[in-house]
Amino acid sequence: MTENTTQNNSFSAISLILFFWRKRKVLITVSIIAVVASVIFSHPYFIPPKYESTVVLFPSSTNSISKALLGDNQGYKQDLLQFGEEENAEQLLQILNSSKIRDRIIIKYHLMRHYDIDESGQYKRTLLHKEYSSNISYRRTENMAVEITVLDTDPDTASFIANDISSLLDSVKIQMQKNRAYRGYEIVKREYENLQGDIQTKEDSMTRLREKGIHDYETQAEMLNRQLAIEIAKNSSSNAVKALENKMDILAKYGGPYVSLRDALEHDKKLLSEVREKYDNAKIDAYEELPQTFVVDRAYPAEKKTYPIRWVIVAVSLLSTLLLTAFLLIVIDGISKETAKK
Repeated sequence: MTENTTQNNSFSAISLILFFWRKRKVLITVSIIAVVASVIFSHPYFIPPKYESTVVLFPSSTNSISKALLGDNQGYKQDLLQFGEEENAEQLLQILNSSKIRDRIIIKYHLMRHYDIDESGQYKRTLLHKEYSSNISYRRTENMAVEITVLDTDPDTASFIANDISSLLDSVKIQMQKNRAYRGYEIVKREYENLQGDIQTKEDSMTRLREKGIHDYETQAEMLNRQLAIEIAKNSSSNAVKALENKMDILAKYGGPYVSLRDALEHDKKLLSEVREKYDNAKIDAYEELPQTFVVDRAYPAEKKTYPIRWVIVAVSLLSTLLLTAFLLIVIDGISKETAKK
């Protein structure tokens, strides 16, 4: 049974080959027509050629300038010169796909007119975004770099757009960080200035207490008590005793506030030193800038078109036409045989 099956399959294959040989004129004619048509319709007149420009960049791992440059890096594993990791690359891709970059490129290069989209059409924005997505793409490479690819009918425009997107990516990310950093700086600045004001108020109060003769409560109290004891031993009703008692009364009256102010002032000055460090760091993050990407390759105008590849179009058209023609010939032949039997 196996031999019969093999023999039948062999006969079927030979029959199919003989069938196509009998129909060779049709197949050759159709193939020539397909080749000629695909060559004609893949001409730049029908399919405008597009040129590709690419920018390759690595994300930076640095978010806080102050921590990268001025901190002791305890608990801060990224340094200023380190490339970013997968998470950083994904963040860049998310920013690249945002409307912040897309809308700026659309406006700068008048892409609605450049893509021949009817500006009065009902779905003009949808068509524009679809055309934008088909010509401008982003991907993460296997080495954690980000690749920006732009296709355009003008090679110069393609390279300009790719480089501009790269620059916008850097500026948009910096601006997003600075909006938050500046808000943080304002909070720390307000706290720092309030603390400075409190310290100044306490120092003014301390100055007034010093004017009343309170300079160092503990030392003065000890010295006055010792001197008073000596004077009382000499003459308890002398003017020196009365003068010392007056000083003791003043010290008793203002000594407590002096100690409280002194201790509070010492605490505030220590706190001010800590807040000042945060204030300086926040100011650096709010006003200074560092590039957020490492550009490996900038875009340049392509010398050869990328799309369409005419030989691929011709080959695919020829193969598709041959398969479709062969299928139709088999179907027609089968129908003819069935009709003849009836």
